[in-house]
Amino acid sequence: MVLCFPWRWPLLCARIAGESRQGTGKGRNIRVSEIEQDDPVATIEAAGQRLRDAREMLSRRIIGQDRVLDLSLIALLCGGHGLLVGAPGLAKTRLVDTLGTVLGLDSKRVQFTPDLMPADILGAEVLETGKDGSRAFKFIEGPVFCQLLMADEINRASPRTQSALLQAMQEGQVTIAGAQRPLARPFHVLATQNPIEQEGTYPLPEAQLDRFLVQIDVDFPDRAAERDIILATTGATDADVTGVLDAGELMGMQALVRRMPVGDAVVEAILDLVRAARPGTPDSAAVTDEAVSWGPGPRAAQALMLASRARALIEGRLVPDAGDVAALARPVLKHRMALSFAARAEGRSVEDVIDQLVADHLRVEAAA
Repeated sequence: MVLCFPWRWPLLCARIAGESRQGTGKGRNIRVSEIEQDDPVATIEAAGQRLRDAREMLSRRIIGQDRVLDLSLIALLCGGHGLLVGAPGLAKTRLVDTLGTVLGLDSKRVQFTPDLMPADILGAEVLETGKDGSRAFKFIEGPVFCQLLMADEINRASPRTQSALLQAMQEGQVTIAGAQRPLARPFHVLATQNPIEQEGTYPLPEAQLDRFLVQIDVDFPDRAAERDIILATTGATDADVTGVLDAGELMGMQALVRRMPVGDAVVEAILDLVRAARPGTPDSAAVTDEAVSWGPGPRAAQALMLASRARALIEGRLVPDAGDVAALARPVLKHRMALSFAARAEGRSVEDVIDQLVADHLRVEAAA
């Protein structure tokens, strides 16, 4: 297998800086920080173990949503943002709060409403009077100045307010009163949407949807998980969670993801899948031309490449494979594609189209 190396191996490896008996109690509390020269396999295995420890800690409070936890971690490992779509009461807000605790991130929450203004998110300059009577403008930071921002029910705010997040999500900075202000690092947005109630909402434009690395569908738990939920959440105390990672360690793992090697076969599979999903192009698939009105751009291929690496890292694997691409096809492509009117009238879904593309181009069964 031919491997594509973004950097040479010495730069890939991170030093296993130290061991601690604190943490989850599984394995070593390893920090990915210093540069090592000789053992990339141990580095990836160590980082994967730390991530699995974090996932286990998250599952103490978020019960029966293992796939949601995995996709949320993948989005953050890629340095990206996630769009959580699900009915009310499925622990979306609880998930973001718990992620902030377990990953050691400064998290804030904004409830999006029709009367929310851009300044309510970004902040604003106010005229302040000093003790000597002098006046000067002072900038008051908005909630966007954090490391993990929850945009709750983002589609309830006006398009003007929604667009206030665009620059922040793409560039990691905002422009206020003509001045550019950098945001904290790392910076991630996890936004939520309710797919059931659409009255009084403003659908996100394609440009903003494309800023989200993945769309994470939050479904109802199965019977066994729901039983565990009601037993765990109706007692006198809540499940206790503690920090497993911190912001610096997460950033180290984000750098590691971008340095992981990828086989040529996986690169070609990503290109085949994304290009086949674009209607009216030389590489488009027949099902795409029949059912899709617009398809994913190059950002989708970038997202699949990074997300496949992140999934492999969580599992402690050195390189991603076609199974990673297949498992991530829906969350990466779903919000970047739209069905034609005729396809919607026939009752077809974007998921069906993606599954068909995966079956035709990857020869791997799509993940449910």
